[in-house]
Amino acid sequence: MGEAVVAAHNVFVYGSLLADDVVRVLLNRVPASSAALLNGFHRFSIKGRVYPAILPVRNRHVSGRVLMGITDPELHILDEFEDVEYQRTRVEVSLLESSDKLQAHAYVWSNASDPNLYGDWDFEEWKQVHKESFIKMTMGFMEEQELPESKPRVATYESFYQQDAAEK
Repeated sequence: MGEAVVAAHNVFVYGSLLADDVVRVLLNRVPASSAALLNGFHRFSIKGRVYPAILPVRNRHVSGRVLMGITDPELHILDEFEDVEYQRTRVEVSLLESSDKLQAHAYVWSNASDPNLYGDWDFEEWKQVHKESFIKMTMGFMEEQELPESKPRVATYESFYQQDAAEK
């Protein structure tokens, strides 16, 4: 009997998933990755959210990295985490180290005309201000996934940050 073939996916990440600590909570590992550019997109801040959105915008690009060797079950976890706010889309990215082009999945904001999108999103600022609480929210999301009636990630996010604000 042969071993089951496991599909390996490439996933371009550009926001909270740039933080190894967040990826580790979701996947129980940090996959190999490579710095990459996604041309023809822009990374926006979202009013009322600590994570970004990307949408197609001509003559713009988004820097991020490609997580490599993502399994089908891991891709399902990422789909659940990104929830209905994002649509998994096939994109072509350029690897920074080699300039090679690579096909990857990216999570693109579902609402292209969302009035809550603005400006640029800054990963360094996110790390300083939001990373610690976002990791706690992500841990809550993963615990929630173990329950038979798990909440979607957006609901977990909203209840976590409302509770966090109430405690301050």
